[in-house]
Amino acid sequence: MMLGKFELRLEQRTDVRRSSAIIVPAVAILGALIIAGIFLMITGHPALSVYQELATTGYGNWYGITDTLSVATPLIFTGLAAAFAFRMNLYNIGGEGQLYAGAIGASWAGLAIAPHVSGPIAVIAVLLAGMLGGAFWILIPALARALFKASEIVTTLLFNYVALFLMQYLILGSASFWRDPNSKNFPQGLEIAKSAHFPVLHFPNDMFGIDFPAGPTRVNLALVVAILAIGVVWFVIHRTGFGFDMRVVGDSEKAARYSGIPIKRTVIVVLLISGGLAGLAGAGEVGGRAYALDPSGLVLGLGYTGIVVAALARYNPFSVGLVAFLLAGLRTGAEGLQGGTGAMRVPVSIAFMLEGAILIAALGGEVFRRNRVVFRRIGEAPR
Repeated sequence: MMLGKFELRLEQRTDVRRSSAIIVPAVAILGALIIAGIFLMITGHPALSVYQELATTGYGNWYGITDTLSVATPLIFTGLAAAFAFRMNLYNIGGEGQLYAGAIGASWAGLAIAPHVSGPIAVIAVLLAGMLGGAFWILIPALARALFKASEIVTTLLFNYVALFLMQYLILGSASFWRDPNSKNFPQGLEIAKSAHFPVLHFPNDMFGIDFPAGPTRVNLALVVAILAIGVVWFVIHRTGFGFDMRVVGDSEKAARYSGIPIKRTVIVVLLISGGLAGLAGAGEVGGRAYALDPSGLVLGLGYTGIVVAALARYNPFSVGLVAFLLAGLRTGAEGLQGGTGAMRVPVSIAFMLEGAILIAALGGEVFRRNRVVFRRIGEAPR
């Protein structure tokens, strides 16, 4: 950018410190908290007290932790979906739509297959159908990207809206297979077979020497699948020939072409896996929470938040799990604050505002981590 006789530009750093990979996300979170704190004070809310209550509700007791784990589960899937594609410099912005498609597929399996098979097979069918639904939903964007170089950012984003309208039509605008025929005035999805409900996790009272409350929690089998998915994604990226190919293609398509790596096939497979991971989030919501195709309960921005998770985790699968837990705690805590009184009654949208501020700060920090600002007189030799 020209400023009279001077120019302002970004130059890529030749020495990026490894410690900045931790410092930048930490500063991004701190900056977002400061910005949100200023907003809270302007609107008459005590920022420090709100943050304290937010942390206590989301992480400060066993019930809060289990609720946070429940919310974190779909974020792990959508975070992995975004991170897996990002590792190859592919930008899957369609996790939201793939989640909806996965929910449609999972609920179909829960209605059409589950009544005729045993419990374990029914649960597996729901998971597989959800994964296939998400993969199917990204198929056209994947082919368009591989064959015609069409921007996957645009195509996957547009498909989010198509999936949303399709899901709403199946329940709210038609007498479809997914809709409960008895819900006429208030349309809702038909409940899937009991055998397809994901098992709820029970924790022993004295696990790790801690006296946990007895009884079921909101955490279900989907969390176990999400944790397994973290390990599988890491293994595929770092310990397989396919993972090596995708990293090479992501670093340099020219080098990959000279190495004989099938670029088009790799692009398609990576995006299909990414869509399948997001579809598992939809399967988890159907099999572990709603037990039906529930348009109102699924439109929570879980796919978009997965992008925030992946960016803060720097596309590391293990970090995705940690970041998903932290952001889920914000949502759990914000829901608790919504039921407060007086100045402590804060709308749940504070969590979404924090997520957005964290993402903007993290992306901005990443730009300056990899580049330095140069301000010099026009014609002056670089130093």
